Amino acid sequence: MLQKCESIHTSSKAALAVLSVSHMPLESIKTVPSANFWPDAARALLAACRQASGDQGQRDFAQWRVVLPTFAHAQPLKAALSAQLGGTFVPPQFFTLSGWLATLPPLPNVLPASERLMRLYAELRQHGWLKKLFTARRNTDLLPLAQTLLALSDELTQALLPALHIDAANDPEQRWQHALEQLSPDARKLLSDETQLVWSIWKSQLDADDAIAARFAQMLQIAENASQPMAWISSVAPEPLEQAFLDAYARRQQVLTITLDWRAPALLPTYAQAWPEMVEAAADEENPEGKIGGHAVSAALALCAARSVEDEAVQGAQMVIDWLREGKSSVAIVAQDRVVARRIRALLERAQIHVADETGWKLSTTRAASAISAWFDVVTARGETTALLDLLKSPFVLNEAPSGLLHDAQDGVANKSALVMKIELLLRRANVLGEWRAVINALTAAPAEQKTVALLAQQAALFSGRKNLRDWIAATAAALDALGISAALSADSAGQQILQLLQNIAPPGNDFAALFSFPEWRALVNLQLDDTSFISAINDRRVVMLPLNGARLRTFDAVLVVGADADHLPSQPQETLFFANTVRRELGLATRESRQRQQLRDVVELLAMNPQVVLSWQAHKDGEPNPVSPWIQRLQLTLARSEAPALPERRAAIASQSLLATPTTMPAPAAPQLTPSRLTASAYNSFIACPYQFFARRMLGLASLDELSDLPEKRDYGGWLHEILETYHETLRDQPCPLDQRESLLVDISKKLFDSVIAKNAAALGYYSRWQKVISAYVVWANEHEAQGWSFVFGEQAYEKPMALPDRELMLHGRIDRVDENDAGERAVLDYKTNNLGVLNKKLKDHEDHQLAFYGLLSDRPVAAAHYVALETTKDKVGDVSAPDYDEAQRALAAQISVNVQAIARGVGLPANGVASVCQYCDVRGLCRKGAWE
Repeated sequence: MLQKCESIHTSSKAALAVLSVSHMPLESIKTVPSANFWPDAARALLAACRQASGDQGQRDFAQWRVVLPTFAHAQPLKAALSAQLGGTFVPPQFFTLSGWLATLPPLPNVLPASERLMRLYAELRQHGWLKKLFTARRNTDLLPLAQTLLALSDELTQALLPALHIDAANDPEQRWQHALEQLSPDARKLLSDETQLVWSIWKSQLDADDAIAARFAQMLQIAENASQPMAWISSVAPEPLEQAFLDAYARRQQVLTITLDWRAPALLPTYAQAWPEMVEAAADEENPEGKIGGHAVSAALALCAARSVEDEAVQGAQMVIDWLREGKSSVAIVAQDRVVARRIRALLERAQIHVADETGWKLSTTRAASAISAWFDVVTARGETTALLDLLKSPFVLNEAPSGLLHDAQDGVANKSALVMKIELLLRRANVLGEWRAVINALTAAPAEQKTVALLAQQAALFSGRKNLRDWIAATAAALDALGISAALSADSAGQQILQLLQNIAPPGNDFAALFSFPEWRALVNLQLDDTSFISAINDRRVVMLPLNGARLRTFDAVLVVGADADHLPSQPQETLFFANTVRRELGLATRESRQRQQLRDVVELLAMNPQVVLSWQAHKDGEPNPVSPWIQRLQLTLARSEAPALPERRAAIASQSLLATPTTMPAPAAPQLTPSRLTASAYNSFIACPYQFFARRMLGLASLDELSDLPEKRDYGGWLHEILETYHETLRDQPCPLDQRESLLVDISKKLFDSVIAKNAAALGYYSRWQKVISAYVVWANEHEAQGWSFVFGEQAYEKPMALPDRELMLHGRIDRVDENDAGERAVLDYKTNNLGVLNKKLKDHEDHQLAFYGLLSDRPVAAAHYVALETTKDKVGDVSAPDYDEAQRALAAQISVNVQAIARGVGLPANGVASVCQYCDVRGLCRKGAWE
């Protein structure tokens, strides 16, 4: 078990002494939840100020300090004071509690939250029983556990620290044991280790390094030095630490608290009857079940039952637009359903209406954070190709590289985009899946690109071993500088926050020397990014998006609550590890019921303080009815029982537009300016199969990139066989071999190549087995072909040959698999195919394949015959298929190429008329949109 710490910081002891002294009760004023809150608060504050000074005409209130929930609340209070006083006056000093504490010198020895977390984590990972207890597979799985334990420890500190007294009768240990006694014996036994762990950690955290204890000490320091009266304004009851501060301050100076009144007489009877759990006192007995008179609800409240997510978003966006057209200058969107709220924001921004998002989003979801994540992915995956390309494509990487990589690369590529594209093409072409050495070797033909990847590999090598937090920060900062990421992050608002976050993990001068691995460092950074909110700069505040609790004590012209269904209102409770509600209640911690009660009060406050509120939700989800929030259902029932008007339903009118239908037709683009000057056999076959495919892939250059695959593909198999057969026939040509030894020769050559391939990728073993079944049959065929008078001349020969057209010259180019020659000096072209004879026979009979005839035109010498050679067996045999009428086929192909190329040059359309078998695997089908016009 973790070591318990029995000492409490001396400042906390001083706090206990202050709290143990009796004091005068605070002056407390409760106001009705309504739009008049700030005028009421202003009148109460003025009355208190004038009563204290004895001057009913006082206009100088500078001696008063007013503590508000946020600085945004100072404006409505100041406006209310101005309306009450008229003319010139000196306002009081406005503070938030955090802002007030920030004016004090920082206390020494207070640990940053991240270092505090890692100190606890470093201790937790030493205990194997913890991993077993919480089924942690690796050390980093304990990091969220450490975060949860610290959160629970902080809750205990806030609840129990003010109640600590020197008197042992109020010892928190007794309170803790009493809380545990509320559990059943079986539950206590089951949770004994967990509860003891929580209690030990709390006591170990309650010392000079604890931020909450230090904050409490600062609060009491302010109280002890109080020299000015103070007003405390909030919509919620003070937390225990805050109440202790107010009590201590009241011993020195006058304190006025202004809060909302949640007793039944202060609330509308409708709300008190619909939601009795939010009422502080018993319901008003004068009219407990009678009819509701006067205003049934405080706002122009309406419901909007949407048909779907998109319908709710469209309705919400249109309502906001309508409100702005009506002249409303302050509109709020309460985002109970974040998915719909984000969609509304997108629709409004499309309509050029800026939304000031006060909810923010996780820093980890920003583009700036994705650059950090991409770098960590590359380090973790050791140069895995997909992760590497994702990193290089980030707009934050290599834009300002101090090494001048982009400048060095200007001879080969124009800019970073071309640099990254070249790296991607080379890696995909080589099918390199990853590993730094393999990636760097694949870029040998591109020095600038190779230098870029070598820089990444060099920086990644620094992220090895175990380091303390300061060293990890330094290594990360150095890598970000070297890759130009730091400069890009500095120019981005979220990036600036990330750079500061990294430095704040362990500020300079700390002595925390525990060592952590890179996975632990990465887990910590990810946790920090997840727990930090990013809120972009807000200038236009006409439309504000905020959480429900962000609307406290604020008034808008109109409010749209998004997600008023049972799934989102009330919000789904987040269950806390270890503590049952019973234990939390006994310890004075927030329970599920107390959280929901406060959320319900937030809803009532929203309705009471705003003149127009619309509650929207999806009435149907996944084809099933989705009910409105049970809170709203209870309000509807209360209105119905009291014979009051029901809540109206509202839907925004969406302006209709009449569009002229334009039937989609088969595309047939004409591009004479792109007439090809070079042509291959496969390109021409593509033209014959579908002219539009030829246009997109060959003329526009939109061919898809090679796919990275960790499994060999058929094209790889074909390439291996080409290499094997070229070596085999060159060996026979240069070193004659007896017929009975030729099969052994081919076996040896095949084994040598496949051994090297399988060493890199064991999945190639299946293709090796497939080829071994063909070797014997191929040798038999090759010997028979030789006996017919043909001898191997060369293989894998690249050719280029100009073809004269009436108005231009066309360059034919390609690679011929094999050329043979007979005793008469006639040549034959052979093309290997990993198919059987049946497929090859059909290929020639369909007259849609012109590859063999094209090779005849491409050859530098006349070719008398052409054959497809099957490298798959049919009845344990392989063979070849000869092109019929080969001379005529070459003449017809030459004339056809001439006609078609000249037609393209004249601007004849290139229709998407491919047949189903062509379109099935076409990678430009999404461009021609076949199916939309058929």
